[in-house]
Amino acid sequence: MSFPRVFSGQRYAVLGLGKAGLPAARALRDMGAEVFVWDDFAPSRDAAAGFTQIPPSEVEGRLDALVLSPGIPHLRPQPHAEAVWAAAQDVPILTDAELLYRAVRAAGSKARFAGITGTNGKSTTTALLAHILTTAGVPNAAGANLGPAALSLPLLPDHGVYVLEMSSYMLERIATLRFDVAAMLNLSPDHLDRHGDMAGYAAAKREIFARQDDGCTAVVGVDDADSREMAAWLDSQPARVVRISGANFSVVGAKALPGAHNAQNAFAASELAKALGVPAAAIVDGIATYPGLPHRQAEIAVIDGVRFINDSKATNADAAARAMACYDRFIWIAGGIGKAGGIEPLADLFPRVEKSFLIGRDGPAFAETLARHGVAHHVAGTLEAAVPAAASAARAAGAHVVLFSPAAASFDQFPNFEARGDAFARLATGGAI
Repeated sequence: MSFPRVFSGQRYAVLGLGKAGLPAARALRDMGAEVFVWDDFAPSRDAAAGFTQIPPSEVEGRLDALVLSPGIPHLRPQPHAEAVWAAAQDVPILTDAELLYRAVRAAGSKARFAGITGTNGKSTTTALLAHILTTAGVPNAAGANLGPAALSLPLLPDHGVYVLEMSSYMLERIATLRFDVAAMLNLSPDHLDRHGDMAGYAAAKREIFARQDDGCTAVVGVDDADSREMAAWLDSQPARVVRISGANFSVVGAKALPGAHNAQNAFAASELAKALGVPAAAIVDGIATYPGLPHRQAEIAVIDGVRFINDSKATNADAAARAMACYDRFIWIAGGIGKAGGIEPLADLFPRVEKSFLIGRDGPAFAETLARHGVAHHVAGTLEAAVPAAASAARAAGAHVVLFSPAAASFDQFPNFEARGDAFARLATGGAI
């Protein structure tokens, strides 16, 4: 069901024409708004034919909002010049999830909103909740940080549910959006350049619970100290609070949900679904039949008895730890652009590593950490070198798992973690090993 022209007479500037920006511009135009678009990267503007292309600060007349793509900073570490201009002109800086909420309400739909955030696990929990709702026959649409873009989602009926994965970047830019049910899964150091410190990062994540009332449900993980602190804060808020831990939920039989971290994800999805009125039988069925997401501990090949596991989504140490804990002994491929603390937080899991092959910008720094802990390693530099070397090492050592869980961002060698995971899969299945 498509939206009526709920934004007629309104004027928006969209800055950043990537995964979120261009779909937002198209949706706003379809809903009747006057839309101006800009991207500092000229080739990105080529895809925006038919729009008025102009920097927001050069638009004549008042703008109702600047829709700023999540990856473009408006505060730290260096605010974009157009964001500085917007703040000076009191032009609201919003994310497209905020505008989806406004569009749904302006269209007269009472569809509910489920929001999911956390340092790790939010994509799996988002997709799992959507799968449970589909299993139960509840109309739903999932997206936002987990594609598709929020404003490209369809208009749902009153009994429908929007399931939105919300990054800290997006949560900084909501103003009226209220989640009927919301989950904050866990917190570990990430994006500290953007938020200043852990306190700033936690404050951004806490926005998932903004404007909830006593008819809403707040689900929060308690497996780490920062999340427990947020749970304590939630006790003073009006929403019903549900604490979750991976130690208190079983996912036996759910092949796509290995490890305690996925038990926590499933617990969160279960409690969110329960709060949305989904019957227990449908929740159990949904968890059991969940197919999983690409690049999250996906077994992409078994060659000569060696399992090749693609966990490219592990862009920080905490995410890698969740995968590493699932295997007693393995060959580990890691590296890229490391986060604060590097891989030192993984030291307790190093005894499981038979040998590590390191790639990317911070491969040498990871090597120094491994050397201090006596872990065999080799700086391979690239995936093309690392994958066949890891396969040979696995066969020689009798290790049955090659785990690609980088514990680092991908942007030094790949445009995103998906492209990085695809490259690993091609190399592991392409006959070169």
